[in-house]
This record gives sequence, structure tokens and C-alpha cells, in this order.
Amino acid sequence: MRGLNGTDGADYTERLIRLGQSRWKQKLGVQAPYRWNVRRLFGEREVLDVGCGLGRNLAHLAPRGVGVDHNEHSVAICRQRGLTAFTTSEFAASQYARPGCFDGLLAAHVIEHMARPEAVNTLAGYLNYLASGARVVFICPQERGYATDATHVLFTDFDGLADIAAQLGLAVERRMSFPLPRLAGSVFPYNEFVFIARKP
Repeated sequence: MRGLNGTDGADYTERLIRLGQSRWKQKLGVQAPYRWNVRRLFGEREVLDVGCGLGRNLAHLAPRGVGVDHNEHSVAICRQRGLTAFTTSEFAASQYARPGCFDGLLAAHVIEHMARPEAVNTLAGYLNYLASGARVVFICPQERGYATDATHVLFTDFDGLADIAAQLGLAVERRMSFPLPRLAGSVFPYNEFVFIARKP
């Protein structure tokens, strides 16, 4: 395994592509509520999507999102889709890597791929790019969703996300289970912990 428990290779990108191309998902338009939620959370903010993957949320945020990911293959897919995305090393040299450039940060389905100290360290590296008062949103899978991916490292619930926010010096605003109530998390793989905070 390489990187974040094997998430930095072409095989991981190909797996994400396969999962996203499921006919039933496309037919039912399963992304609609998640697209609505991300847009509702950020509104007109300029958002840095940390761990953007194939750009699902970047597309939801377009044209106000910029993505960064350690997987160069996933970043290439984002670019093919017309999205603005960089590898971690490219981002540091980009026009966006300047203090206060963003008023939103999204880390969706990223934190559970890391041990807690690594998650805190990774996210801390992007806080300087956020303006004061910027909205920070962490999204993690609940129990059933966590169990579906062998590259997950640490189950992270609301308490875990609150700990990360505290270590980063963020002010907690709200937490919610989405799209279904918290009880559904043990059976519905797409139920998420959504944790909303703010950079002071």
C-alpha cells in the first residue's frame, strides 16, 4: 500500500471511476441531494476542496471551487472534466496558494483515510489559505459507509471531528447527519457526518 493507505495510485482512481459509473446511480441521480447540500453549505463562497478525488464536489461547487489531491491520476481526471485541480506539490506553487484566498474549505471523505495526527497536520497546512471567518466543512461516512472501503484507516464520528476542529483552533457551528437521521448510518452506506466550523 502507498500513501494514504493506497489512495495515491492509478488503481484507486480507476476504482472511484467504476463506482461512479454504476448505472443505477446514474439512473436515479443519487448525487442530487449531496449536490444540493454542498451548494447550500457554501453558497457563493470560494472553496478549497482538500482531497478532491475525481472532482465530484468540485463539480457541485463550480465555478467557485479549487481542488487539491495527492493522487495525480485523480487530479488529471478533474482537469479532463474542466475543473481546477492541483496535486499537493502543484498547489503550493499555484496562484491560489496565498493567505486568505478562500472563504471556504471542504474535506469530504478524506479524514477517515488517515490517522488522527496526520489528518490534523494535513488540514493545518491549508488553514493559512483561508480568510478569517471562512467556513470549514468536514464530511465523513457513518458506520456502514466506513465498512465499504478497505482504504479507510480510522472511523471518525462527530466527537472525532470536534477533536480535529479543536486542535485546528476552529469554532464549531453545527453538526448534522445527512441525508438521513443518524440511526440510518449503520445500514445506509451513503449516510454522512457533516461537521461545520469556522476559522476565527
